[in-house]
Amino acid sequence: MHDFDLHAPKGANKKKRILGRGSGSGRGTTAGKGNKGQKARSGGKTYVGFEGGQMPLYRRLAQRGFSNYPFKKEYQIVNLGEIDSHYEASEAVDNASLIRKGLVKKAGLVKILGNGEIGKALSFNVAAVSASAKEKIEKAGGSVIQTETPKKK
Repeated sequence: MHDFDLHAPKGANKKKRILGRGSGSGRGTTAGKGNKGQKARSGGKTYVGFEGGQMPLYRRLAQRGFSNYPFKKEYQIVNLGEIDSHYEASEAVDNASLIRKGLVKKAGLVKILGNGEIGKALSFNVAAVSASAKEKIEKAGGSVIQTETPKKK
């Protein structure tokens, strides 16, 4: 054994499988593709859910109803208790300042919830504010401007 006798562990290096080199190679004639048919041809691929020309299951089933998924709005939630500990009196709370202080991760819709107490007069300019949070903010002397109008029931 020498200092520079480096080699890969046993089984790490495999020999490349060579196809279509005669019947004696074990991978000759059809080269592991079976006998004839679409999948044996070059470029003979089918799409996911293909059933050999039969009407696929996803087209046989009725498509009923409406999905709101593409239109849903996802809010990032911030509680009043967190805001109280990160902001000084008379500061403005908006998306940019919330990102800067690390209370939300990315730009987008933010909703303020009323969990916790607030003892400073802050001005809020966010997409949504819960009723309990709005009450606590106004009681502390702050103001709320909602950039998105709430839905009526």
